[in-house]
Amino acid sequence: MEKNRLEMRLQCPMPNLDFDRITLGHGSGGLLTNKLLDSMVFELFDNSLLQTRHDGALLQLEGRVAFSTDSYVVSPIFFPGGSIGDLAINGTINDLAMCGAKPQYLSLSLIIEEGFSISELWDVLLSIKFACEKAGVVIVTGDTKVVEKGKGDKIFINTSGIGSVHPKANLSADRIIAGDKIIVSGNLANHGMAIYSIREGLEFESNILSDTRELSRQVLSLIDAFGDNIKLCRDPSRGGVATSLNEIARSTHLGINLWQDKLPMESQVLEACEMLGLDPLYVANEGIFLTIVADQKAEEMLTQLKSLPHCETAEIIGEFVQDHPTQVLLNSAIGGRRVINMLIGEQLPRIC
Repeated sequence: MEKNRLEMRLQCPMPNLDFDRITLGHGSGGLLTNKLLDSMVFELFDNSLLQTRHDGALLQLEGRVAFSTDSYVVSPIFFPGGSIGDLAINGTINDLAMCGAKPQYLSLSLIIEEGFSISELWDVLLSIKFACEKAGVVIVTGDTKVVEKGKGDKIFINTSGIGSVHPKANLSADRIIAGDKIIVSGNLANHGMAIYSIREGLEFESNILSDTRELSRQVLSLIDAFGDNIKLCRDPSRGGVATSLNEIARSTHLGINLWQDKLPMESQVLEACEMLGLDPLYVANEGIFLTIVADQKAEEMLTQLKSLPHCETAEIIGEFVQDHPTQVLLNSAIGGRRVINMLIGEQLPRIC
């Protein structure tokens, strides 16, 4: 389980400041901005690249480079299993990992609403710090803005990341052929249901925790072992597994057969989805990935994946076929079949 807010506070006590809430002055670029950044950002994320305090960061990278950016507006900002802070770090790291890259450097931009408490800001920043340390990445540049009260919702975060692509990575949808297998690295729908349960004040027999975590080590380990037998990796966040697979099916002009009895899910998550009338295939995930692998290597790769942290419930959940091109079909446990379309509209808003 990830560090909770109290544990992080014990390791990094909040600095003594002469203000307890964000004001518009903290976004002015003047004295208050510098006080905020000096005491809560530069000291917390201290590294030689960040401390140059330049308009950008001068980096040295080798070989192919992957670059990604994402913005986070999740509500609530603290949820079971994580916060907007570690979600922002893990999300961008995972986007780089899906490109076959080792994440190295991140930018961090904060859009803070006037009146946001310094105490909660510190907790968000701590979650960012510990997520970076766990993933082995550093924040090298960033930006802070303050908007008037009512023009934001506490805090929004943008992170961009850059990293070197693994020399064995050859990830592209145009390499997928009929017969290739689809593997999911872990249980579906935990993140979305964790957010929804706290947002709606729902109580289940067990606490559902977000699965937010970084996945780069797992992905790079597989690429190292299986090379170009891995055709594609995908992070099924917004829109869930169903939307990700529809996007891939459309780009390959192949069909996909999914097997319902192979979809890994915690029983409490499945029960919550059934109670709320939600299809777990469309619920957001933040700690699993899909990988498309050559048929002859699928079982071997699954065995290795199951030995990696947080991947014990990985399964082969489907395959690509020549039939029904661009469509995803779910084969139910009782023998029926139904089309799984791309998500229409927003099943759960403000999920990441």
